[in-house]
Amino acid sequence: MRSAASVRCLATTANPAHVASASAASSSPSSSKASIVSLSNVEAQWDHLSVEEKSTVYQHLEEVMKKDWKELSLDEKKAAYYVAFGPHGPRAPVSKPGENFKVFAGTAALVGFAGILYFAIRAISPPPPKTISKEWEEAANERALEQKMNPITGISSEGYTGKGFVTHK
Repeated sequence: MRSAASVRCLATTANPAHVASASAASSSPSSSKASIVSLSNVEAQWDHLSVEEKSTVYQHLEEVMKKDWKELSLDEKKAAYYVAFGPHGPRAPVSKPGENFKVFAGTAALVGFAGILYFAIRAISPPPPKTISKEWEEAANERALEQKMNPITGISSEGYTGKGFVTHK
């Protein structure tokens, strides 16, 4: 049990020799990548850069932004702004260019199809029943008055000013 703990301890402890060799190995490619990636057109290159190159550019820009902003070149200012606020990562646009027109065209097509379907159904449907007419509703009002329908608050009450059963204009 004691030997397993010491093995585990050795496995999780960082060896200074390994750390130095790993940092030396990782520092040489990053320094060469820093020279490859220029800040002149970061906007066009950003999507094609690897994670290491993006990290290198970001670290370089962090160092550049510590200087006086009046001393920075225009390319450095543009690159710093793009990396901080550009349309990438969580600020990437949700829809691609041209998708809004596709959504509009699809919606217009569906509304047009619904309109055509509505008029097609109305064209083949039977005419409305004779009881749905203004004359029939006025006759229903007269019949309600003859029968003294709802004499307290309704159509046959004193001072009634409502339309009664008439719903058409």
